Amino acid sequence: MTLLSFEDFPPGHFGRFGPRRVTREEIVAFAAEFDPQPMHLDERAASASMLKGLSASGWHLCSIMMRMMFDGYIKNTASLGSPGVNEMRWMAPLRPGDDLTVEVDVVAARVSNSRPDTGIVTFKCHVRNGKGQMLCEMVSPIMIRRREAAAATEAN
Repeated sequence: MTLLSFEDFPPGHFGRFGPRRVTREEIVAFAAEFDPQPMHLDERAASASMLKGLSASGWHLCSIMMRMMFDGYIKNTASLGSPGVNEMRWMAPLRPGDDLTVEVDVVAARVSNSRPDTGIVTFKCHVRNGKGQMLCEMVSPIMIRRREAAAATEAN
């Protein structure tokens, strides 16, 4: 299979991925291991919180978004990784039973100044629940091989 290269990511809408349902059990399991705050573990404590009910950790939502992005397109991309996240915002809680979709746009694409065989593509991703409510937004660059360099790597 031919991998997507830098040239396959012009600015504009790239795609929509999902849906993926999130269960109460996975919310609690993630929280128990990585973010054991009461609003992620216990319905009673969560109801008394400002979130007014059990909700996933924002870091859990980020992990799910990453998996959806990987399955949707990154696994088929000549990706060299990311230098980080420029912006991450949580806007509404992720609830048990939510069906998530990820909308992905390319907001910028440029050739690397120091590595001309590499491009840097900046993505803006929005995660929405089944009601269309935006739960989070992320802006992050990914380093991607340019077509000629990706073809040479695939040939080896």
